[in-house]
Amino acid sequence: MNTKILKPSDSAYTYPLLIKRLLTSVQRVENRNQIISGSQRFSYRQFNERICRLASALRAQGIGPGDVVAVMDWDSHRYLECFFAIPMIGAVLHTVNIRLSPQQILYTMNHAQDKLVLVHDDFLPIIEGIQGELETVKAYIQLSDVDAPVTASFITAGEYETLLARADSCYEFPDFDENSVATAFYTTGTTGNPKGVYFSHRQLVLHTLTMVNSLLSRNADVPLLNHSGVYMPITPMFHVHAWGIPYAATMMGVQQIYPGRYEPNKLARLIREEGVTFSHCVPTILHMVLQSDDASNTDFSKWKVIIGGSALTPGQAEQAMFRSIDIFSAYGMSETCPLLAITRITREQRDLPFAEQVAWRVKAGVPSDLVDIDIWDANNIPMPHDGKSVGEVVARAPWLTQSYLYEPEKSAELWANGWLHTGDVASIHPNGCIEIKDRIKDVIKTGGEWISSLTLEGMISTHPGVQTVTVIAIPDEHWGERPCAMVIARNAECTAQSILDHLQQYVASGAINKWAVPKEIRIVAEIPTTSVGKIDKKRIRSQMT
Repeated sequence: MNTKILKPSDSAYTYPLLIKRLLTSVQRVENRNQIISGSQRFSYRQFNERICRLASALRAQGIGPGDVVAVMDWDSHRYLECFFAIPMIGAVLHTVNIRLSPQQILYTMNHAQDKLVLVHDDFLPIIEGIQGELETVKAYIQLSDVDAPVTASFITAGEYETLLARADSCYEFPDFDENSVATAFYTTGTTGNPKGVYFSHRQLVLHTLTMVNSLLSRNADVPLLNHSGVYMPITPMFHVHAWGIPYAATMMGVQQIYPGRYEPNKLARLIREEGVTFSHCVPTILHMVLQSDDASNTDFSKWKVIIGGSALTPGQAEQAMFRSIDIFSAYGMSETCPLLAITRITREQRDLPFAEQVAWRVKAGVPSDLVDIDIWDANNIPMPHDGKSVGEVVARAPWLTQSYLYEPEKSAELWANGWLHTGDVASIHPNGCIEIKDRIKDVIKTGGEWISSLTLEGMISTHPGVQTVTVIAIPDEHWGERPCAMVIARNAECTAQSILDHLQQYVASGAINKWAVPKEIRIVAEIPTTSVGKIDKKRIRSQMT
């Protein structure tokens, strides 16, 4: 056997995987679909020109390879242009979480070493409050949705559209190392300051290719999104690049709607008026849309929705399906870019009654292409994929963040034993379907037994009077911990006693033990959420214990 390793010719083009490659096919063929944001409507040809103009404007501000550019904006056409132009010139896009406190925003901007900030009128007061403490920022560009922008109290380089109008419409984007950092953002944990997560061009391109395949063929009989679809994100673009789907939608050349600030009535109206066929969001946002006044006269039958960030409960799934929404789950985290797994509904499962379909739609789905997922016990021993054994989810994929920004000690913990540790507890079924049981930190330990807060939430959510539910552990002198539920009621029939009575069917069937029934059920007007709309169990625990 000839074992000689063949080497490419020195004259061959190596074709680095850079974000600019995602635009190539769109530039050539797309002439029908548009990118829509407020009153603005751009063809893909115009979008490409605007990316070139933005690149020229950034270079005029002295931004070059390795410089970090922060963006503070609502979901807009500008943000999508930044997704491309900033990394395509070799700079790093920092998507600032505008829902953090001003001091946390200050920390992330100093830690990331931002040099230029693109800031919307609405967030000028935040910059005005922290500007004196920003250590590396040299200039600001103002973003506005009105013809007469708010006057900033500090000097800016100008307003975004004015700068683009003056900039060169041609830009030759260079080749460089595909492993160069393209984007960075910060994820909040249970303790300490937010942690910086970053991704390279190569990682984002590979994630995008897999995302496109997932959208087109994961549900082969009914694609989630194709070229004739209409896409609208309802996940903030500062949060894991809106799950990376804007990159995929742009590569596919589909019609895209960017809604600006999330207002439930406006979102429902856009779904109706623009014919939106595909979105993604956390459960709380979906609920807000469905409860809005405009939802009552909106046909949702063509709308497909991926739910992530928090577990989709059976009750939530049934409510969505009742409105004819084709609903799915996806699984991932900030550190995984985020796609790890997505629901696959077969033709046979689509023919099942709603109640039986729900059981599959609320699971985390099956691993995406190029993703390895396993479950390990506390001693890092792999557990059987039998649908019963549980362990921590660990993962490998070519787009997982390799470390936390400037924090090697936390990175070593994340990647212990060569697999990324998610902190989630799950079982894996023989068919590969992942069923998330809980976060390790949210598992309730009572009397030597472990109780899944997600399991309890799912059971409580099927009570007809429950709108939203969360379950946490509270200290108990005898048992160590006991479950406590917080419930937002849908109607007056939803009482603590009626929920306790509802849970007795699960005790009688053996699905849960009697000590798994919550010690306390609180009917509340609202449940705290995080900056990205997920239920904030950390904050709830601090308030209740």
